[in-house]
Amino acid sequence: MLAGVGAVIFAIAYIINATSTSTDAGFTPISLLLAGLVFVALHLAGVGSGWAVPARRRRRR
Repeated sequence: MLAGVGAVIFAIAYIINATSTSTDAGFTPISLLLAGLVFVALHLAGVGSGWAVPARRRRRR
């Protein structure tokens, strides 16, 4: 999920850079690139993968 968010942020940064749109200082393509890299790094670290509840063991009778 976090990799998808990173990909969307990369796409927004690319569109802003390709169209040469002027934006505020905090919303530049470089800052969006860094935010996208953070999301991809979190995905690769396994942060957004969730957690699984261990299955209950059934006793044999």
